[in-house]
Amino acid sequence: MHRVSKFELPLRAYEDLLLSDSGMEQYKGAMTEQYVCQQLVAAGQNPYYWSAENSKGEIDFVLRHGRAVAPLEVKAEENVHAKSLRTVCERTGLHGYRSSMKGHREQDWMTNVPLWAVDAYFAR
Repeated sequence: MHRVSKFELPLRAYEDLLLSDSGMEQYKGAMTEQYVCQQLVAAGQNPYYWSAENSKGEIDFVLRHGRAVAPLEVKAEENVHAKSLRTVCERTGLHGYRSSMKGHREQDWMTNVPLWAVDAYFAR
């Protein structure tokens, strides 16, 4: 018999996650952030994160890109609303970066970097 700490699926974490169609749904954001972190470290980065003192905002990664500080928000899907990123960029004047399933896209305040290109884009 095994102890559980929550009344949630999956009860058998690895088997249920791998066999379920929706088992990964609640973890995909964290797993995507972990993937990006591994890509950044492999690219020679030493990533940080930022969170507001009042915990009403966070930036997944803060890193050096060229000669600038680069706030980077990670999205697991194509739902790419990044309110905290926009707020930080407006307040600091920094150019923001977002990584998602969408393709490369330049905007005046932000660049979307596809998930598959993170390591090459941010290589030091």
